[in-house]
Amino acid sequence: MLRKLTRRILAPAVAAALLGAVLTVITPSSADAAVPATIPLKLTNNSGRGDAVYVYTLGTLLSTGQQGWADANGTFHAWPAGGNPPTPAPDASIAGPANGQTKTIRIPKFSGRIYFSYGQKLVFKLTTGGLVQPAVQNPTDPNRNILFNWSEYTLNDSGLWINSTQVDMFSAPYAVGVQRSDGSTLNTGHLKSGGYTGFFNALRGQPGGWANLIQTRSDGTVLRALSPTYGLETGALPATVMNDYINRVWQKYATTNLTVTPFTDQPNTKYFGRVSGNVMNFTNSSGAVVTSFQKPDAASIFGCYKYLDAPNDLVRGPISRTLCAGFNRSTLLVNPNQPDTGTANFYLDSVTNHYARKIHAQMADGKAYAFAFDDVGNQESLVHDGNPQQAYLTLDPFN
Repeated sequence: MLRKLTRRILAPAVAAALLGAVLTVITPSSADAAVPATIPLKLTNNSGRGDAVYVYTLGTLLSTGQQGWADANGTFHAWPAGGNPPTPAPDASIAGPANGQTKTIRIPKFSGRIYFSYGQKLVFKLTTGGLVQPAVQNPTDPNRNILFNWSEYTLNDSGLWINSTQVDMFSAPYAVGVQRSDGSTLNTGHLKSGGYTGFFNALRGQPGGWANLIQTRSDGTVLRALSPTYGLETGALPATVMNDYINRVWQKYATTNLTVTPFTDQPNTKYFGRVSGNVMNFTNSSGAVVTSFQKPDAASIFGCYKYLDAPNDLVRGPISRTLCAGFNRSTLLVNPNQPDTGTANFYLDSVTNHYARKIHAQMADGKAYAFAFDDVGNQESLVHDGNPQQAYLTLDPFN
C-alpha cells in the first residue's frame, strides 16, 4: 500500500477542509477545459549518469479505486491477484531518457507514485492485499542495492498535485513541475549547486548517530540516507535521540500554555495545551478539554504518528500536525504560539531533526517534504495547478 506522503496528497480537498492544509483546491470553472483523463509528463535526464533509467507510474485509479500501473501512453492496467508469499508483479517499467535526453509519457488520474531507477529495474511484488512497495530499511529487500527514488502525485478533476519527497529517504536528486494554462511553469525540488554531496557530507559530520542513516553499495556508491523514522527502526539512531528536547518541552508547558491556532483561515480557533503529569491536555476557548497527548517519543515525532497520531478530524488532527512540526523543527520552546510559520526559529536547538534541517538547507527554494507534516507553514516541496497542461520530472545532477 502507498504510505507516508501519499496519504497527504490523496485527497487534497479533504486535507484542506479537515487539516487546514495550505493546499488550495482549484475546481475548474465552466470556462476552463476539464482536466483530461491523462496529461503529458516530460521526463528530462540531467543526471550526468550513463546508467539506463527505468520509470514506473503506479497507484490507485481514482475513477474505480483499483490499484495498478500505467504504461507510457497512460493506459491503466490493474494488478493481478497477488499471493502469500508475494508473487512477482508484471513488469511495469518504461524505458526512461538517456543522460542529456528527454522523453514524454502520459500519466492518468491516479493517486500514486512515479518511481525511477538507475541501472536496474525495481522489484515489485503483489500480496493478497496489493502491491508491496520497496522497503530499503530492510537489508534483505531486493531493491536495497538499487539507486532509485520517487515522486508522489494526485491527478483528479481539480487538477494536479505533484511533489518531491524525502519523507522516507533522501536519494537520487530530482525536481518536479507543472505547466499552467497560461504557459507559465511552477517547479520545486531542485537542490542548490553542490547540494547533493553537501547534504551527505553534512550528515556524516553530525554526531549522535545521524551518519548511520547513510546506505552505500559494495562498490562504494552512495544510495540514500534513510529518514530518522527508519533510523530508529533499524537502530541507526538511538531511541533517546529526542528525549532531552521532549523533557524540556514538557517542563515548560507544565507552568504555561502552548497556544495552537491550526487553521490559517480561522484565526479565532485556538486550543491551549498544558502538561499535567505525563499528559498534555488541550482545552478550547470555553475551557473544555478537547484532546490529550501522552508524552511523545522520537518515533512519534519523526513519524508523526503513535503518540502524535493525526486523524482526519477538525480537532486532534490539526493540533497533532502542529505539534509534530514544532517538535521536528524544535520551535516549541522559542515560541509558545504554534505553528511557527517563519523559518527563523527552525532547527536552532541542538536537539532537532537534523535530517530535515540539512535537507532544507540544501534546497534551492528551501522547500522539502523532510517529514510527514512539513507542509505546516507552507514549507513543502509541492506544486499544484487546477488546469495542468503538462507535468515535469527532471533527474538532476549528483553533485
